[in-house]
Amino acid sequence: MVNKAGTSAGESASAPGPWVAFWLPRHRRSVGEARWQLQNFLHDVPGGFDLVDSCEVVVSELVTNAVLHARVPKGRRIAVRFESTSGHLRIEVHDASSEKPAIRRAVCPDDSSGRGLRLVEALSVEWGCTARPEGIGKIVWALVGPEGGE
Repeated sequence: MVNKAGTSAGESASAPGPWVAFWLPRHRRSVGEARWQLQNFLHDVPGGFDLVDSCEVVVSELVTNAVLHARVPKGRRIAVRFESTSGHLRIEVHDASSEKPAIRRAVCPDDSSGRGLRLVEALSVEWGCTARPEGIGKIVWALVGPEGGE
């Protein structure tokens, strides 16, 4: 992850497409910042326009989960990474909690939570969670393509 100026773009040595990674504070405003970074990134990616709507929902849900549900010490930040590969976008959200996300059910139609990971599942080709190889915490990731979760 890149920390110096907040963002960095480049070519990944092990991946075929461009990528960007940046740090965000664990704050509700970070969801909007992540969407803004996504729009800027996809603007320069071939076929990116076709992915914007689905990717905005997915990144919003993953960042929201990291902000609201990751039980970590105060001051910890989250990292977000986008990588374009073969017409798909891989979205990663890193946080310092090792607790894996769980798909929950909204109990009643008026519930304001319990649908986020279901949306991620519906809009993604695949998604998952893995331990961070460089330290504590986890990476929740989703691969979004023009075909959605079909």
